Amino acid sequence: MKKIFLLITLLFLLGFLAVKTSTELRPFPDDLNFTAMNARKVQILDRHFQPLNVTYQNEWNLHDYLPLHKIPLALQQVFILTEDQHFYQHYGVDWLARFKAMYQNIKARRIVRGASTISEQTVRILHPRPRTFWSRWIETFEVWQLESRFSKAQILEFYLNQVPYSQNRRGILQAAYYYFDRDLDTLNLKEMLVLAILVRSPSRLDLKKGTLEIRRPMQHLANRLLQAQIISNQDYQELIQNPLELKNLKLPVQAVHFVNHLFKTFPQSSQQNSGRLQTTLDANLQAKTQAILDTTLQSFSSKEVENGAVLIVDHQSREIIAWVNAGNFEENQIDTITIPRQPGSTLKPFLYATALEKGWTAATLIEDNPLAEAVGTGLHNFRNYSRTFYGWLRLRDALGNSLNTPAIRTVQFVGAENLLNKLHQLGMESLTENADFYGDGLALGNGAITLFELVQAYSVLAQNGSFQPLKMILNKNDKNPKKIFDPEISNIIANILSDSDARQLEFGESGLFDFPIQTAVKTGTSNDYHDAWAMGFNYRYTVGVWFGNLSQRPMLNVSGATGPALVLRSVFAELNRNQNTQPLQMSSKLIKKSICRVTGLLVQNDCPSREEWFVDGTLPTLNSTPKEIPSTIQLAQPVDGLHLALDPRIPDELEAFTLRLPAHLPVQQVQWIMDNEVIAITEQSYFSWHLSRGEHAVKAKVWLQNQQNSIETPVVYFYVH
Repeated sequence: MKKIFLLITLLFLLGFLAVKTSTELRPFPDDLNFTAMNARKVQILDRHFQPLNVTYQNEWNLHDYLPLHKIPLALQQVFILTEDQHFYQHYGVDWLARFKAMYQNIKARRIVRGASTISEQTVRILHPRPRTFWSRWIETFEVWQLESRFSKAQILEFYLNQVPYSQNRRGILQAAYYYFDRDLDTLNLKEMLVLAILVRSPSRLDLKKGTLEIRRPMQHLANRLLQAQIISNQDYQELIQNPLELKNLKLPVQAVHFVNHLFKTFPQSSQQNSGRLQTTLDANLQAKTQAILDTTLQSFSSKEVENGAVLIVDHQSREIIAWVNAGNFEENQIDTITIPRQPGSTLKPFLYATALEKGWTAATLIEDNPLAEAVGTGLHNFRNYSRTFYGWLRLRDALGNSLNTPAIRTVQFVGAENLLNKLHQLGMESLTENADFYGDGLALGNGAITLFELVQAYSVLAQNGSFQPLKMILNKNDKNPKKIFDPEISNIIANILSDSDARQLEFGESGLFDFPIQTAVKTGTSNDYHDAWAMGFNYRYTVGVWFGNLSQRPMLNVSGATGPALVLRSVFAELNRNQNTQPLQMSSKLIKKSICRVTGLLVQNDCPSREEWFVDGTLPTLNSTPKEIPSTIQLAQPVDGLHLALDPRIPDELEAFTLRLPAHLPVQQVQWIMDNEVIAITEQSYFSWHLSRGEHAVKAKVWLQNQQNSIETPVVYFYVH
């Protein structure tokens, strides 16, 4: 009876053990290659699959996975020797090694030896459990299942790619990058042995914490290799004597700001089934552009320039192909491509394009003479960069020479609100204030925008006035294009910006902007040299360059036509290399006519002439007059509410203030009336009045040439203190 009870008890225990074991067995995946599974964070690649970032936030190694045939055979053999020398002979468990280890563990009453095969370690990687005797029991059955479902090659491939190392690295390739910044094919024998030894205790043996701990197991393994005649005496001596050189991982190209902006702009892109995301960036061009920018910034170090940026777009595909920042390390954690800065004169092409929409032509005459406008209770005098005024000029010359007073007169014709709306349509979202806040100064860049927005806007001109958002992800579906300017208007603006003759007044004979391939170029400089810009586009590429200091310190006389222009020229030289280049587009609807350089009218008699492009319906006639006679006139100076202060260092009788009418008026005679008394009669549009303290009211009675009736200006009230 006792034997029957013991037998029943034994059968019960065996049944319980079987049930308990079967319930704790975990299923295996259908495939041991996990590279197609969901990623917590993707790896960002350039357009040619070069990595742009490194991430170890995923549960598995998805980005640095190698098929077995690409892993050096010597490295495979080292791992098999050190971890499981009977790997190809057993069926998952090395029983001799297991019993030896079990005896030692029971004797020590704790786990002191593993004797785990590569297959058992693979099970442990897939199904992590606490290290107990029961776990070893369960793993024995799971390893048989593993071996029955997958080949030795599949198991070894998974193991070598997913075996854990320190700092969340998985697999031998990530470990090789982490410790040696090397591919597996370039590892020497000592480095291979290190990778094999480290898997035994990744945290304790972490080389970044020191190399003393690994010397003893390295010596032991070298002795085993020598005894097995796997290595020669010479190899053994080199293993023992040669130092172990560690290196930190460096990506082949630096594009951290591009990657950060990608995740910020497209947060959904951080989750991809493939674990990798191919972008539009060209790593090779990124590296070359970085070198160009770094070298130029270094040459301008004496000019107190610390930071710079370059953004390059293939506007035919709307793809960003280079996103480069350079400068001081601490400050350059900020992405200068997305920081709003004052753009200077770089907005003028969009101003004049808007004027062309309203009927002006490239031959329209615009006045370039002194101009002042009220700012609060004071006056702001507009001037050109060279402090020279050129009188009446054609729009082509006003834009080509980037003159300021013609730009102010143009924005007054266009309307600051209309210009602001146009800039918003071009994607300049940083201009968040209303038109009254910016005023006419918007034409000269008093509003802050980003290099990204500016390049995107210039790419619209390059693409015949068609707007589409710039792309960062390769093969991303395009949005429908939106027309901002007619192609004919965009082509005329591009033609002006590529015309060396149109920039002679301010830029002279300098060949800096005369590119071998027709290129539209525009520079800009903000007040006090805080920012310098150079923008350009040719048949295919749009490029923007910015120089300045993130510390807000001004540079020493660095304008857009100096430092940034040099970078722009070098970048286009690189872009055009080995390319089948083309000139800029000119619409077949444009009309080409000879005009008089002086009058802007169709050429006649002996007037100096040049060829000009016109939109159909805007051709000037022989009877056209560029100077329209106004029906009303206002004083240009003073302005209503102006406050003037006498200078105590100058005798009062020597202090004067210029009363001024708009300079373009064809004046015959002017009566200047101060406080209801005629104080002067002149044949010029200005009069120098001796200052006197108090409140004053001034107006002018104006007779224009070939006009019998006079025009009286509104009264202007101002103060002298």
